[in-house]
Amino acid sequence: MTIERSGSFSCHRFLDEAGDTTFYGKGKIPVIGNAGASYCFMLGMLKINEPLDAVRKKVVELQQSIAADAYFAGIPSIEKKKSSYGYFLHAKDDLPEVRKLAFDLIKGIDCSFEAVIGRKIPHLYESKHNGKEAEFYADLLSHLLKHNLNEHDKLILNLSHRSKCTSHTNLQKGLDKAIKRAGIQAPHQANNCKVVFNVQQPTTEPLLNISDYFCWTIQRVFERGEMRFYEYISDQVTLVQDLYDFEKGETNSRQYGKSRKLSKENCMHSHK
Repeated sequence: MTIERSGSFSCHRFLDEAGDTTFYGKGKIPVIGNAGASYCFMLGMLKINEPLDAVRKKVVELQQSIAADAYFAGIPSIEKKKSSYGYFLHAKDDLPEVRKLAFDLIKGIDCSFEAVIGRKIPHLYESKHNGKEAEFYADLLSHLLKHNLNEHDKLILNLSHRSKCTSHTNLQKGLDKAIKRAGIQAPHQANNCKVVFNVQQPTTEPLLNISDYFCWTIQRVFERGEMRFYEYISDQVTLVQDLYDFEKGETNSRQYGKSRKLSKENCMHSHK
């Protein structure tokens, strides 16, 4: 992978995920919604509209202050990170007090966030993605990118590492699909966007920690119908595509943003 962190902040994006890609347990029995298996998997993409180094510094300073704060001394989730690879923000593991600090930091950043939701539907997984996690990931990636390719000459995609899903071959597969979809959307518009993949660990790229928080926040809406975190930062969420909510009908009715926000109705098991 080519590592490219310098240059204009306008072409950088920071991608992370939430949920898991587990469909089956032993005997290929569906386990979706059971303990340890989410109802959906999502990819999200963060755009920061100010110099990256300045934002990166703010995140690092917050992480360092949390790690050094006596109030958090002895907390297992914090001490474990400190003793191994250094403390970093991770919404799923963070204490409520830490989350409040992180959300306040995010609200002070000029940024926007897009997400793609892939509901875990076994028959669709088998027919559309050949029952393969990597293909599921690549398909979601293509939907996440398709709106952006015709608008930019260059995009540097900083992605959080995910085993086979973020191999160069699979990322290229997702990009190829995105190019085709962008061509269908705008057939008369040339797509000359150069895309650079930069796969990283959240321990080495602090800006991925912000993307992680947005992903976790939106995932809570779909998995639990929990709105308060989303409502706190919803003005920075510009697009959420709920790809496989076919009950909603047309594609436009499965898209959300600033003017049409998510609600408790988006919870995948709210009817139960």
